[in-house]
Amino acid sequence: MATDWSDNIIVCDLADEPSLSEELNGLLARLEQNGDTRHSSVVVNMADVTYLNSSNIAQLLRVRKAVNGHGARLKIAGTRDAVWSVMMLTGLDKVFDFAPDKATALASLQLESNAGE
Repeated sequence: MATDWSDNIIVCDLADEPSLSEELNGLLARLEQNGDTRHSSVVVNMADVTYLNSSNIAQLLRVRKAVNGHGARLKIAGTRDAVWSVMMLTGLDKVFDFAPDKATALASLQLESNAGE
């Protein structure tokens, strides 16, 4: 479920299907609904995700486009080895910004936010 971690950071903790697709769709709808009125960076915590299919990858790419389109940042945190392998095989390890865990992702977004002020 996507929750507000701060005024400008949303955290989405994901698990395997069927909730994975539902959560990503909910996050995407929320980002599209907020439009230009809110420039929220997003942490997608994948610590409990053991498998990604092509639809999940497409959803992540749409989330990335929505976040980046508003000048915000997307961090993917806590990828397991199986998910990391998929990211590497598809070349998405160069497309997404990864962090080893949710706390590190949040800290890096906070530091980036403070450096920009």
